[in-house]
Amino acid sequence: MPQQFPLVYCNVLTLNGRDVLVETLDTIRAMTYPNFKVLVVDNGSTDGSQKFLKEKYPWVHLIENGENLGVTGGRNVGMKYALEHGAEWIHHIDNDVKVDPELLSELMRAAATDSKIGILGSKIFYYAKPDTLWYAGGNVNYWTGMVTHRGLRQKDTGKYDRFEDTAYVVGCSFCLSRNVLETVGMFDPIFNPFYTEDSDMCARAVRSGFRVVYVPTAKLWHRVSTSSGGIITPKRMTLKIEYNLIYFKRYARWYHWLTIPWCIGFLTLVFLVKELAKGKFSTIPALAKGFVKAVKQLFG
Repeated sequence: MPQQFPLVYCNVLTLNGRDVLVETLDTIRAMTYPNFKVLVVDNGSTDGSQKFLKEKYPWVHLIENGENLGVTGGRNVGMKYALEHGAEWIHHIDNDVKVDPELLSELMRAAATDSKIGILGSKIFYYAKPDTLWYAGGNVNYWTGMVTHRGLRQKDTGKYDRFEDTAYVVGCSFCLSRNVLETVGMFDPIFNPFYTEDSDMCARAVRSGFRVVYVPTAKLWHRVSTSSGGIITPKRMTLKIEYNLIYFKRYARWYHWLTIPWCIGFLTLVFLVKELAKGKFSTIPALAKGFVKAVKQLFG
């Protein structure tokens, strides 16, 4: 018989995030769920985060990696620790969020409805626009080669208030079970430092018989991409192109490739024109580099 309140480890990965960690940890601590622990994994911060956490948040367990292991590597370190210390669920939370007090209670309430549920995601809003959605479920279109957030930049009108299965859960609030990790393994390091590791984990879980679900009553507010400046840099663009194509290589059917190249090519061209109109000429080499790396991964 499952526990009424299974132990959940809330894992917060941080890199030079001292200033935003305060609200994140304070709101996590205020959650109503009665059985959770908080783990902060520091990826080699140089802003004094470690000393700050030890002095101001002694109730948090801190792991100091001493170097930047990337999002994928850092989260894997945290998951291994949580599993070794009895976690039944692990909830990855970004270091730059505001958490609703009922977040974890709602996620665990949803998990208890079906033993096949292995990954849960929240309704996520923009921190700067509290009534505007950033994520309300995920869509993967295997014909176009696109992975997109449902509800992105839309006002929350209740349209996405249904508890349901979803294609993927975004890493900002990514809750997964011990059973999933023991079945499919950790985040794949091929996606280090970040991007697509969450979608890949969800696809592996679904193929192993687990459900991935969106829980609209679980809410948080995200300072989108605080650690990277919140902009699409050439490096981020390169990674996104490369890793998305690796994802579709793994999970798309052969017939999807009859349309994927054409759709990606057209959408990339539209994006490129918009970026060039803004004077962002570094976009061209970034796109080229991303495609070259992706081709090597696809056919190497």
